Amino acid sequence: MPIILTVDQRRSRRRPDRVPEAIARLQGVSPRRRFERTAGDEFQGVLDDPTTVVDTVLRLVRDGWWSVGVGIGPVEEPLPSSTRAGRGPGFLLAREAVEAAKRRPQRLAVRSPVRALAHDAEAMLTLLAAIVQRRSGAGWQAVDLLAHGLTIAQAAERLGVTRQAIGQRLGAALWQQEQEARPVAARLITRALDGEGDLPDDAPPGPTVRG
Repeated sequence: MPIILTVDQRRSRRRPDRVPEAIARLQGVSPRRRFERTAGDEFQGVLDDPTTVVDTVLRLVRDGWWSVGVGIGPVEEPLPSSTRAGRGPGFLLAREAVEAAKRRPQRLAVRSPVRALAHDAEAMLTLLAAIVQRRSGAGWQAVDLLAHGLTIAQAAERLGVTRQAIGQRLGAALWQQEQEARPVAARLITRALDGEGDLPDDAPPGPTVRG
């Protein structure tokens, strides 16, 4: 089964249209079907790789402009060349997920045919999103340099600070915890993708927020 991401801009009536910018930044992602605007300030893409899903979701969460719905379910095959023309339960689940995301604190949700599996993946992604959303500018400086392949010593030299200062920034940014949790989130998405385990469909719903 593919993984459909449906992404809707938050408070779009009061903000500039950010969809073209977001799609351009996601050009490096390798989707099964490319990200396209679907309607209004919403866009959608079809992916296969859970690790790529985690990375893409967190990139969107970092922007702070989006509600992100992850739908995991079967689609009509063969997929059309345009994402907008896709049909099937997976697309409906992605629609359900993005609507649910609008009511959640971290503005993301996951839906799949087995609710408990979707809930597990959603819970881990939500924890990662909370880390990303609360990271300071100084923390992002250090994290981004390491993401581009620099060592702690090189990052310290680039920023003109000590290695200890970089270590403190990474600690405050919960960088190590993020690195450990990302593959866990990918594995939970894989379980939902495979429908692994005959789990009861009784997972509790996530918290909701107003506004």
